[in-house]
Formats: sequence, structure tokens, C-alpha cells
Amino acid sequence: MPVPVPVTTPVPAPGNLLGEFLRARRAALGPRDVGLVSHGVRRVAGLRREEVADLAGVNADYYARLEQGRERRPSPQVLDALGRALRLTPDTHAHLHRLAGTPPADRPATDRIGPALRRLLDGFSDDPAFVINATLDILAANPLADALHAPFAPADNLARMVFLDPAGRRFYTDWTSTARTTAAHLRQTAGITPNDPRLRSLVHTLTARSPDFARLWTAHEVLGKTQDTKHLHHPSAGPLTVTYQSFDVRAAPGQQLVVYQPAPHTPTAEALARLATRTPDPLAADDAASPQKA
Repeated sequence: MPVPVPVTTPVPAPGNLLGEFLRARRAALGPRDVGLVSHGVRRVAGLRREEVADLAGVNADYYARLEQGRERRPSPQVLDALGRALRLTPDTHAHLHRLAGTPPADRPATDRIGPALRRLLDGFSDDPAFVINATLDILAANPLADALHAPFAPADNLARMVFLDPAGRRFYTDWTSTARTTAAHLRQTAGITPNDPRLRSLVHTLTARSPDFARLWTAHEVLGKTQDTKHLHHPSAGPLTVTYQSFDVRAAPGQQLVVYQPAPHTPTAEALARLATRTPDPLAADDAASPQKA
């Protein structure tokens, strides 16, 4: 009597993180989540493989090989289609690309300041805090940062303030170091988004009007904003020594939150406290500017 040969399904390849991810995300979705009508009893949790393949516009056998680990190099276009079919968030979409060894496309940068970030800025009442984009435009600032940058007219872009505003050489005590790191930061941005029209315009202006920038730009030094110590001189507050920390704003690609902090119980801390007391209350200013009620 012949021994029956058991029918087996392909076993996922060991270390098949891409397949595990796809199966988990497929199981997390029901037909209604993707606009499908379900008929009869479903034997699998979530969507069927064939349904995901159809939604993504790929061959069902090819998709099965992806889950089983027999296909490990999907194209970026296939990954994007699967991301849409599985309703992936931006973070999980990027994770899918990383699992497949394909870097995801960068999310478009934005200069919009969200209300939560605005509240966070204003929460640093004792420290100057402001938000910049990749070309060092100051997108938003709390009142103390506005007061700190009051010598500049306007306080709109850190690179312009350093290289083109006469106040820059007085404000930044170690101007040479500040100029070098500022140019190096813009050079890093040029490597990430070389065709950004805002960057091209800024570099053209700085190169044409500042020989110092033109010299530093040709050196091709690259440096990102992380943390450092700054020595400043404010016409009202006097000499200041602060450390700064910069944080990527995950909800707004291209933005960084920069916070200046003095060491506690130092002349700088006292000077910033005095400067804060002289900072106009924006609510009071709005009240003063509004028409008086009869």
C-alpha cells in the first residue's frame, strides 16, 4: 500500500523579515478597510494574498513569493504599490523599504509650523527657541529668541544674518567659527537637495555679496546642526555663552527645533532672564493694536 505524500505549504525562509511584515500588515486589514465586499466565511485573518496582489496591481504568485522569502528584491515601484494597498502610514512605508533594502523616497519638506510645535516653542519661556528649515530660514521663534535676535534686521535667515548683516560680526563673538559651520551646513543641504530653488537662490546671493562665504563654499566642508557652544554679544544683554541643541521635527520634514540654554546660575542665565522681562507680551501687543471698544 503506497504511503500518502503529505501536502505542505512553502515554509517562510529563515530571517524573512520582509515576508513577516507583509503578512502582519495583511492580517491587520479587513475587506471593508480597503473597500472590498466580503462573501462567505474567510479562512484567513485579514485580507487574502490575492486581494493584496490585486490592490497593488502585481502578480499573485509574485506576491506569494515575497511573503515566503523566495523573492527578496522587489522594485521601489512595487513597494510603493504595496504600501498603498496595505494602507501604510509614512513611517511604516519607510520601514517596508528598509526591510527590502531600498531607501524610501524622501517626504517633501514643509515650512508650515504646526500648532503643537508652536505650543512647544512657547513652552521654552526661559530659553531662546526657534525653528529653522534646511536652508536656515527662521520659520518661527519664541519671544525670547525674537529678543535675542533683535540686533538683526530682519532676523529671517541665519546664513544671511551671519554673512550679510553688519550686526553679525558683533553678535557672533567667534564669527570665523560661526561662518565656517554655517557654510558647512548649507553644503550638507546641497548634497541632500541640490536642486532646491530656495537653496540655489540663497547660495547665489551669498556668493555674490560675501567673499568670505564664496571662499568657504568652495572648501566643500560638510557639517550638520547637532549641538555646540555659542559665544554671543547682545547690545542690551551683554556677552552670552549658551549651548544649543537641535532636534529634527519628525512631523515636518526638513525642520529643526533649536534651543539655546545657558548654564544655570551664571551671568548668561541672569542676562537672559533680564532680557525676557523686557520682551513685549504678544497678547498685550495684540490688545494695544486692536480698536478700543466704545
